[in-house]
Amino acid sequence: MPDGYPGPGPAAGDGVPPVYGQYGQYASYEQHGQYQWDQWDQGTQQPQQYHQSHIPHQHQHPEPVREFHHAPQHPQAPQGYQQPFLSQQVHGTPAPEPRLSPDAAVAARSAAEAAADPGTADSPARASAPQEQHTGRRAARRAREAEAAPPKQQGRRAARRTGGPQAASQTQHGHGAARRAARDGAEAAPPKQQGRRAARRAGGTGHTPPARGASPQAQRWARLVKAVALCAALAATGMLVLRGNEALAGLAARTPATAPATAPPQATGAVPDPGRIVQIVAHPDDDLYFMNPDLRYSISAGHPVASVYLTAGEADGINATAAKGAAAKPDKPAYAEARQNGIRAAYAKMATGDRTSAWQRTVVPTKGGGHAEVDVLVAKPQVNLVWLQLREAGHGYADVPDSLHGLWNGKVARLESMLSSRTPVKQRFAYSKDQVVQTLVGVLEQYRPTTVRFQDPTPGRYPDTKQYTDHQDHFYGARFVQMATAAYAEDVKDRPHFAVQNYVGYFNGSLPSALDPQEAKEKLDSLDTYAWLDRQNHCGSDAGCGDLKVSDRPSGNRWTDTVNYARGTGTDWLTSDKDHGLWAFKVLDGQVAVWHRPGPVGPWRGPDLLPGTGMDPGAGAVTLKDGRIAVFGTRTSFGARPADYRREVVYAVQEQPGADGFGAWQSLGTPETADETWTSDISAPAVSVDGTGQLAAYVRDGAYGLRGRVQQPDGGWGPWEKLGGEDLHGAPVSATDGAGRRMVLSATSKTVVGWAQPKPGAPLGRVTATGLPDTTLPLTAAGREGGVRLWFRKPGSGNVRTALLTADDGLKVNNMTDLGGLNGFGSVTASGHVLAGRAAGGQLGSEVGPGRPWRRSPLMFVGAPSSTTTGRNLVSLAVVGLDARLYVTSSADAPDAYLAPWQPVGPRNAAP
Repeated sequence: MPDGYPGPGPAAGDGVPPVYGQYGQYASYEQHGQYQWDQWDQGTQQPQQYHQSHIPHQHQHPEPVREFHHAPQHPQAPQGYQQPFLSQQVHGTPAPEPRLSPDAAVAARSAAEAAADPGTADSPARASAPQEQHTGRRAARRAREAEAAPPKQQGRRAARRTGGPQAASQTQHGHGAARRAARDGAEAAPPKQQGRRAARRAGGTGHTPPARGASPQAQRWARLVKAVALCAALAATGMLVLRGNEALAGLAARTPATAPATAPPQATGAVPDPGRIVQIVAHPDDDLYFMNPDLRYSISAGHPVASVYLTAGEADGINATAAKGAAAKPDKPAYAEARQNGIRAAYAKMATGDRTSAWQRTVVPTKGGGHAEVDVLVAKPQVNLVWLQLREAGHGYADVPDSLHGLWNGKVARLESMLSSRTPVKQRFAYSKDQVVQTLVGVLEQYRPTTVRFQDPTPGRYPDTKQYTDHQDHFYGARFVQMATAAYAEDVKDRPHFAVQNYVGYFNGSLPSALDPQEAKEKLDSLDTYAWLDRQNHCGSDAGCGDLKVSDRPSGNRWTDTVNYARGTGTDWLTSDKDHGLWAFKVLDGQVAVWHRPGPVGPWRGPDLLPGTGMDPGAGAVTLKDGRIAVFGTRTSFGARPADYRREVVYAVQEQPGADGFGAWQSLGTPETADETWTSDISAPAVSVDGTGQLAAYVRDGAYGLRGRVQQPDGGWGPWEKLGGEDLHGAPVSATDGAGRRMVLSATSKTVVGWAQPKPGAPLGRVTATGLPDTTLPLTAAGREGGVRLWFRKPGSGNVRTALLTADDGLKVNNMTDLGGLNGFGSVTASGHVLAGRAAGGQLGSEVGPGRPWRRSPLMFVGAPSSTTTGRNLVSLAVVGLDARLYVTSSADAPDAYLAPWQPVGPRNAAP
């Protein structure tokens, strides 16, 4: 067919095998641990179509995917199809890991410099002869070059520096070449080659004699030089071992005396796994409006992506603009099909550049007892669409019993399907609340995601009207996904770890634009395709090839100008201890995962999951007065009744400084009285310790004000206090200035406001306007230069800005500065000389020193990056990739600073 969208499929006996009857991409990969689906139903079912619409206050979308039943047979892909994800398996042979952590590499380099630098007071090199001092400096320089060079170049340099017999007969140059040969051969060669070179240097069978005609004296001199070189190499190695920690501690006292002449581009280290993404939304187009550009980034990078649509998005069944809607005849199945056609066109264009690229549409049974349609993009079979096709509410906030909201609250026992006009699913079905959850668990079992994206389950209400700030299908659908991910994490053990990312919905239109013009244009282009602006019959469907309801305004309510994460925006999840060890805390599988590196060059361990489930995305760490680390976050519980849904602030404290053990989670409760009041819309907590050691936690509440609790001297906590403020959005941030005074800062839709202690130990002062211009939501704050420095992004640009706030004689702002960037969005982490955040394209962008050019790494990641200082001038930086794996790097503050190669921590993310 010219539209490229095959019909429901051939009748039995046509001789054409069905495609990916088991969730498309992972059709028969037992190595992925996925379940096998029944073969695609090959009856004569007629497809049905419907579509959703986007009206300023009313979102309508396609139905949700149900769980698929598993059967022993594997449907075969037609000839010419590439088995999806075969080239992107995560469970293959692990890539070689770096021999040293990034911090260890920096420490080793510093140790070599310390051992070789005659100007260092305690350096053994001070007792060396001038010739040895010269050789030591050259050795340190060569060591740095070898560290920066790719492995192959290291090997070639080692070969060149072995010098040959002529070099051995030289005097001063011969000494240096021999020493370099011994050292470089040991460092750069593979183990077997190291053994052979050691044998040659020891005069074994592999020894190469001096040049023909060389005198016996020259030969003896060459052997002597090599022996001395070997001793020097062994001594240098011993010095590294003995003084590694001391040298790294020395980073706190001085900048390395020497460094590479030119900073290399950011090294990538081990290639990150692509991860597997499942995103679950209520309606067709929620992903395009609220998850892009993350969706486009993942598709462009070739990551396996499965988008699941809970409802059919049938709305009122009219696929027409507002002006023509009154004269149009409602047809809900056809409108649902038109919306599906628009989604298929938008995804095909993002993946292949061709909106007409073919899809294979199949039907599969679900774990909830119904059926779902699975569409596989033929040209890019790692891209799947899963249509669960439940009824939608048809209204943003009105009481509609036949909806996800009504099913959640028990107003209806079962929610019926709404099948699109050309879907291969022909048998109608209905789901109970538990069957919806089980259907979603089956989807997760099938796709085994490492990143799960879904909408915000707690969007809040408008303070004046008390209406929801988001469509009820959006956030009740997200609550079903919350419950399903919790069940999947608890019940399915043979699976990879997964991280969660939540997205803000309708309220994006009331916030400053987060995307630069080019990113916004790309996002709008996908919506233009979905809205079927050209009215050409690309799909060959009578229902239409897109959603005409949104064609008058494909950008929605400025939704294509921005994207915002609902949670997980904090940048304080990586911290260091007094021994220069590192601790990282992120939420995986609904539990807080801990990674730990003891000391400056110790081996990493983790992820280890702290006991306790229900944790929301995002965790923050703070160091207490006694040196222990406390971890804060929020936790969601469902309760026995729908009204018992609850989000609360919780924390766990390290048993003792440096210990791996943490105590049980303790609850600080919530300032909200009931879920129905503000939909449990509290932010992640901002936590800080003031100069007296007093710990305090602050959240934005559902009424868009600031609330706080302060720990008392006896360890108890005071009540949740109202601290004022209005129109607060996102999560607040907190830090202490040079005098130990605590500041709390929060973004509004137009500026930034703040609170400050008049002195350590005192209550916060009144809310104060900073006079800063509007910013995008995530803020980052840290104590700097006697005050608190704030980092944020310029709306409509993505450029990073910074301003210093001081608390002398009230809260004041000093000289806001634009720091540039790579046109990204989201949180920025700042420690020492390092700035880092998401760049356009989704990768991590970083600046390693004021005025230095921003550089882009290949890492795509979940949530926000985090960084911390170790000593005075060493910064460690970390992200959690889309494969739910921790990646770390480091940078020493130097004129030519750069990031060390990224180091993945722990094994590849297979089954835990």
